[in-house]
Amino acid sequence: MLVIGIAGGSGSGKTTVAHAVVNKLGDENVALISQDSYYADLSHLSPEQKQHINYDHPDSFDNHLLVQHLKSLREGQPIEVPTYDFSTHSRTNKTLHVPSKPVVVIEGILILAAPELRNQMDIKVFVDTDPDVRILRRVMRDINERGRTLESVHEQYLTTVKPMHEAFVEPSKRYADLIIPEGGQNEIAIDLLTSLIERYI
Repeated sequence: MLVIGIAGGSGSGKTTVAHAVVNKLGDENVALISQDSYYADLSHLSPEQKQHINYDHPDSFDNHLLVQHLKSLREGQPIEVPTYDFSTHSRTNKTLHVPSKPVVVIEGILILAAPELRNQMDIKVFVDTDPDVRILRRVMRDINERGRTLESVHEQYLTTVKPMHEAFVEPSKRYADLIIPEGGQNEIAIDLLTSLIERYI
C-alpha cells in the first residue's frame, strides 16, 4: 500500500488536489482521508471553552488515532473514520467505513508537521498557494459550509490561523518531496503526481 500525504495552508487547494488524484486513479484504487475528521473530540467542553481552543495547532488533532488507522489500512484492515461536526466542535456518533486500498491519500494542513504522521507516508506533497487566495477561500468556506460569521472568521484568522500557519504549516514544507504551486489549478503537477503513483499500482 502507498500512502500519499498532501499538506498546505487552509484554503490552499490541497483538497482539490487530493480529489483530482482520486478522480484520475479511480475510487477502486484510492482511499481518501481528511485530517479534519481527526480533530480531537471536545464534546465535554462548554461552548465558551470551545471558543478559546486553538484549532490550528498540531495538538488539536488526534494523531494517535490517525496513525493507528493508517497502520490498520497497511495491514489490509478497514477503518471507521470519525465524523466531525464543525458547528459544535465535537464528533458525531456516525463514522465513515473506509476499506484498505492500494493507495491512501491523506490531506490536511498539519500532516507534515507531525513526525509520527510523516513516518507513515511514502510520498509527501505540499500545496503552495498565495496567502490572499487562501484567506478568501477560507472566508467563503467557513461562512457557507461551517455556519461562521465574518467577524468570527476574521478574528480566528488573525489570532490563530495566520500565526499557526507561520509557526507550523509553512515550515513543514521542507519535508515535502513535491511542492505544487497554486493547488488544483496546476494540472501539470497533478499529472506528474498521479503518474508517479501509477507506477506503484
